[in-house]
Amino acid sequence: MTDTTCDAFLGGRLTLEQPARGYRAGLDPVLLAAAVKARAGETVLELGCGAGAALLCLGTRVPGLVLHGVEVQPAYAELCRRNAARNGMQATIWDGDLRALPPALSNMTFHHVLANPPYFEAGRGKASALHDRDLALRGDTTTANWIETATRRLRPKGWLTLIHKADRLHDVLRAMDDRLGAISVYPITGRAGRPADRVLVRAHKGARGPFRLHPPVHLHDGPQHRSDQPDYRPEIGAILRDGASFPLPD
Repeated sequence: MTDTTCDAFLGGRLTLEQPARGYRAGLDPVLLAAAVKARAGETVLELGCGAGAALLCLGTRVPGLVLHGVEVQPAYAELCRRNAARNGMQATIWDGDLRALPPALSNMTFHHVLANPPYFEAGRGKASALHDRDLALRGDTTTANWIETATRRLRPKGWLTLIHKADRLHDVLRAMDDRLGAISVYPITGRAGRPADRVLVRAHKGARGPFRLHPPVHLHDGPQHRSDQPDYRPEIGAILRDGASFPLPD
């Protein structure tokens, strides 16, 4: 992949090389990384890590993590390796399909698994003319594939954290079985009074806590955008500019 750009994330604390055309990381992987409750020394696996936006945002916020990612598209996996090196981080990036992980990875378990699955099932949604972008957005895997692989790779008491479209929440919850508990859902909406278009979901392997549907998280202040300046709520601005953690209730 030769036609790329270098883009700043977290107020310039992280620089990512991304395709100039094709799938490019935006807000969602940054929010996903901020929602992972990881501590230094813990192990992390991102399913479908792409060029590394979520994995490396997390590694920037929490130094000392043991970072792993798996990516089905070799060009993106190589970008992720380069981005880790560019930002002075060590990360093991595996080439592979999450439905048939490399044998060595299949024998590992992690404190945290994070994922930003394709927003549309294969054959649904508008197809992109760019194959890599189409695979990232629609994929050829089901939500159940993602949840099953994540659950298997979690160690006991490990945490799954994912972000998805709000209208796919039923697929996420339907795919979770009794190996996962203490499930928390955080709807994300652009502004107060608007429907949620994203959800963050956390689940704890082996836990027996109750399901919790939390109040919506609003990204922006006010009912509408009134100027050319960003109007993110302070806690969201702190995530985007400073790499802060997402202050989500348990």
